[in-house]
Amino acid sequence: MGLIEIEGMKFYAYHGHFEAEQVVGNHFIVNLSLETACDAAAASDNLDDALDYQKLYRIVKKEMAIKSHLLEHVCGRVLDHIYADFGDTVRNVKIKISKLNPPMGGQMDQVSVTLMR
Repeated sequence: MGLIEIEGMKFYAYHGHFEAEQVVGNHFIVNLSLETACDAAAASDNLDDALDYQKLYRIVKKEMAIKSHLLEHVCGRVLDHIYADFGDTVRNVKIKISKLNPPMGGQMDQVSVTLMR
């Protein structure tokens, strides 16, 4: 087994409880990690034996483009989509979505939600 991580994916999206967040949008950073078999790719140096990182990125990008009130909902959709596409070839998938400079009435860098399945 190996650990694949895609870190620091940046998106501008329209997630949030407040109406203004759904209109104005905000910057988000997404980190994704998962376990998968890597032995064949490590031995062969052949892309056909590896998990498609680009497909993972496209899944995250697609789900980030759908407006949601809660980051938990976005995380859940990404997890569902990954397991639907990759099935039992992946496990221990973990996604963290961070909203930069959230409108919470005080100064902070970000607020984050992490789900794992």
